Amino acid sequence: MRYREFGRTGWKVSEVAFGAWQIGGDWGAVDDMRSVDTLLYAFGKGINFVDTAEVYGKGHSEEVIGRALRAWQGDKIYVATKVQPIQWPNANDDHPAMRGRYPDWYLRDSVEKSLKRLGVERLDMMQLHSWMGDGLYALDWLESLNRLRAEGKIDKIGVSLRDFRPDEGIDLARSGLVDAIQVVYNLFEQRPRHGLFAAGEPTSTAFIARVPLDSGALVGHWTADTYARWAPGSVPHTMFREGRFPDTLDRVKRLKKLCAPYYPTLAEAAIRYVLDSRQVSTLIPGMHTRAEVDMNLVYSDGQVFPAELLAQLGEHLWIRNYYQ
Repeated sequence: MRYREFGRTGWKVSEVAFGAWQIGGDWGAVDDMRSVDTLLYAFGKGINFVDTAEVYGKGHSEEVIGRALRAWQGDKIYVATKVQPIQWPNANDDHPAMRGRYPDWYLRDSVEKSLKRLGVERLDMMQLHSWMGDGLYALDWLESLNRLRAEGKIDKIGVSLRDFRPDEGIDLARSGLVDAIQVVYNLFEQRPRHGLFAAGEPTSTAFIARVPLDSGALVGHWTADTYARWAPGSVPHTMFREGRFPDTLDRVKRLKKLCAPYYPTLAEAAIRYVLDSRQVSTLIPGMHTRAEVDMNLVYSDGQVFPAELLAQLGEHLWIRNYYQ
């Protein structure tokens, strides 16, 4: 396992971390004992950073992580959780208002609940689950989080950018107001590489790359029959509904053809593409089995992404909002 600086925090985190949305149950049925076993296995392999949120399984992901933390006897595990806004902004709104989305009483209540579910005395990092650009000027959210930090309830502060709007974080990264910014970054969503990451360098802002495998699409094992096997109402079944699945599959096939001369699997190309960005502190693929842990960790070896392949990826940039 290789480790990277987590911005200016002083943390050294595994460059491949544990994305814990799946173990909350929103992606399909889960076995909590297996989830705890997978977490402990990942910790034993060197993963020391876990990303979760109160909304993942309505707190269930946090509870399962709490069980694993109590069973773990090794080195420090950093857990970053998230608090959703009291009202989600409309995905089509280019300039949603930030003020009032995270009122003080609400943040305090959310922090206390996350502390209880995780079974810890202080949250390593609390992230706002949705960032809106005018939060740079409507600073009620930051005042509340800083008070909670002064009281010892949280350590670091982060935000998670909206799903297809990485450039909304550029001014925030330049400002250095938060310790970390989480953003969608993968073979389809390439824009952070060309703007956001550079903006955060002067302030040593940490970057967390989420959905590096595009919610499973970039693993490369989908077939025309895959969608029918997903449970109705699950995250993938909803996300790739109607014409979204065949469109995604077609784009994945084209990427596989492009990457085949360089990598045996699309998953390897996808993970190595994200790891190639030195500004990324860690990436958080979802994992819920030991095999998935092993599949992701094997790429933590410092290999350089081929320049000739990188030069050809621009035509595969794909901007869309499937979380809506």
